Amino acid sequence: MSEKTRLESRLEELLSNVEGVGEVEVIIMTGDEGNTDGFSISSKNEVTGVLVAAQGAGSAVTVQNIQQAIMALFQIDAHKIRVMKMK
Repeated sequence: MSEKTRLESRLEELLSNVEGVGEVEVIIMTGDEGNTDGFSISSKNEVTGVLVAAQGAGSAVTVQNIQQAIMALFQIDAHKIRVMKMK
């Protein structure tokens, strides 16, 4: 399992255990231009964006909680995080 897949899985597990989030799927993008799919994470690569689909994203409070958790974890700005309501 690649480091990125491991990070995504851990983030999904964490977020799904937060009250109000429900089922969740996560995609983490990095700035690794040397990798053709842009999905690896190493000490040289920074997270450039996070996309989250969550059942509970209809609530503004839940969206804010997800954004704040990701901002703290990856040290990225809110505009690099997109949280969408899962159908």
